[in-house]
Amino acid sequence: MSRAFGESNLVVETDPIMAEPVFNRERHIKYFLRCLKTFLPGLYTSNDSNRMLLAFFAVSGLDLLGELYNKTTLEERQGYIEWIYHCQVPSGGFRGFTGTNFGLEKRTITNEAWDPANVPSTFFALVILIILGDDLSRVKRLECLQWLPKMQREDGSFGEVLGPHQKIEGGGDLRFCCFGAGTRYLLRGKDGDNLKEIEDIDVDKLVAFIEACQTYDGGIAEGPFCESHSGHTYCGIGALTFLGRLSDNHKQTALLSPGTEGFESLVKWLAARQTSELGDEEDEDEGNSEPDESQSLPDQFGKIHLEESFHKLANLPTLTTQPIKYAGFNGRCNKYADTCYSFWNTATLAMMDRLQLLDADRNRQYLLEKTQHIVGGFGKSVGEPPDLLHSYFGMVSLAFQGEAGLETVDPVLCASHRAVQHLHTLSWWK
Repeated sequence: MSRAFGESNLVVETDPIMAEPVFNRERHIKYFLRCLKTFLPGLYTSNDSNRMLLAFFAVSGLDLLGELYNKTTLEERQGYIEWIYHCQVPSGGFRGFTGTNFGLEKRTITNEAWDPANVPSTFFALVILIILGDDLSRVKRLECLQWLPKMQREDGSFGEVLGPHQKIEGGGDLRFCCFGAGTRYLLRGKDGDNLKEIEDIDVDKLVAFIEACQTYDGGIAEGPFCESHSGHTYCGIGALTFLGRLSDNHKQTALLSPGTEGFESLVKWLAARQTSELGDEEDEDEGNSEPDESQSLPDQFGKIHLEESFHKLANLPTLTTQPIKYAGFNGRCNKYADTCYSFWNTATLAMMDRLQLLDADRNRQYLLEKTQHIVGGFGKSVGEPPDLLHSYFGMVSLAFQGEAGLETVDPVLCASHRAVQHLHTLSWWK
């Protein structure tokens, strides 16, 4: 299996009649089944503490393909559920994997910081349980909602874990803001009257922090005064969408209000992320290129006249009128396309109801002909082997575009609408 995962051959099959790229659904099913039921390749060892996230990609990937309940048994699904509950922390929330669990009988107030609940893992644990059809009756719901405000910093952002002396540790960027708002959304539901005694997060401070992360070019950064980035943009808009879904009376932020400068500049920035710069042609040319005489030009400035220096400049490629066939997305200005950014950008546009602005056909061509892999799954970019993250996000982007063989997806929860329907059957959502 490790040899198969190391292959770099890409699928370029086309339908001989329609001459269109083919979504190899059966191969993707096999890929996600391998990741779920067998050992992952050795390269995943460094991600062992993120096992909850890997489990989400594998389980939700099969659900997105409509095969989770066909390709797994009831006993297997129950086993996955039990593993997730084994990751639940007594004081609320979920750990990222079982490796930090040193036993309930040894746990004290003094040492519980050694095995803390993790904000991202808590969100993904809840979503996996929902996908698997669990009723969340064993989730320490009230404890989790009491723990969540403790993870919010004074500036409105969220941390990752609680360290010794209840100190907020870990990153403070918009990823944790999104997962904090998402956990609140999943567990509070419409049952606000029964939660009046439980302190809520400071919604206004969270909104203000997200708004402060929007940059001069319209995109959203990991924090104020940082570079705009598609992944953090998705997390910022996702957090605001989670908050808005629970409060019809809350003041609408400019980032979600069409016609405002914040909204329109963000839409323009997202649309500008679609690019035909894939990195494949440039990389192929590197090995065959002749030595560039212009590299030594700075040393020659003092030895030649200005007119002579023009002849030393490298020749620029001739502009071509060849039509663009592939156009993926990048996450920052002047970067190559990357499979996961097809998700981060299209999902954000979907939440903003502006998905129609992307070139869906060329995004599909890019994903299916450039990064779809022969063994199933998707690679990060042209020539890369598949991995769980890019495989899942590649499929979700295609699902937004109505790809046959995929379930529809809720862009903010990043799970199937079937799972969302199950969520809304829980008691605190009725």
